Amino acid sequence: MRILFVGDVVGRSGRAAVSETLPGLIRDWKLDLVVVNGENAAGGFGITEAIYQELLDCGADAITLGNHSWDQREALVFIERAPKLIRPANFPVGTPGRGAALIETKNGKRALVVNGIGRIFMQAFDDPFTTIDRELNACPLGEAADAVIVDFHAEASSEKQAIGYFCDGRASLVVGTHTHVPTSDHRILPAGTAYMTDAGMTGDYQSIIGMQKDEPLGRFLRGYPAARFEPADGVATLSGVAVETDDNSGLALKVAPVRLGPIMDRAAPDFW
Repeated sequence: MRILFVGDVVGRSGRAAVSETLPGLIRDWKLDLVVVNGENAAGGFGITEAIYQELLDCGADAITLGNHSWDQREALVFIERAPKLIRPANFPVGTPGRGAALIETKNGKRALVVNGIGRIFMQAFDDPFTTIDRELNACPLGEAADAVIVDFHAEASSEKQAIGYFCDGRASLVVGTHTHVPTSDHRILPAGTAYMTDAGMTGDYQSIIGMQKDEPLGRFLRGYPAARFEPADGVATLSGVAVETDDNSGLALKVAPVRLGPIMDRAAPDFW
């Protein structure tokens, strides 16, 4: 199976990069599954139902979220009728929506997509290890699912790495989101799970993690906010990670970063 995970889509420029790039990638790379993190897609904060549908129309098979899941209040309602929209599984019991979903892929197979959120330097949610363990045990790779994707939305690299090894051999891909800075540590872990600490953002990299530079820079210099953050609106780079899995086990055979745009541009993964 050929899988593409697209890192945090930030604002209008990030959405434009997805709409202009993703359909061609699906065609040219013969992608079977596309997962997109969309928690910053609406003006940099949250997601709306219209944007959720827009990302699906571009070819996304599932859309994951994170700490900005409810910044657009309508998400609390429409997520119940959005089966491919997945918020962190370790949100408190009773939170609207779902933390995992079994998705039918473009080639008719089954992919489990799990979203978790970290606790280091972030709000203290339920234990992500216990929660993700439960989801993986309920839908085992190679039995109930042909592929398993875990999007772990977290601040600390150590926590992301720990989740990677915790899921090793039970997931096709564990990928970190949230920091908006792509890492260069893509690899296949000892038991066969592809891993990358952070997929990076799909947005304008002439920015400070996707926001226009003046206000974030000013807050560092002044020590207090003077205005709200606004997403940068230059041409975006699409960032993420590509994985090819074994048809029998669902584990990773190959992994490569994907960065397409004016910053850090690179061609297709060399194994495609």
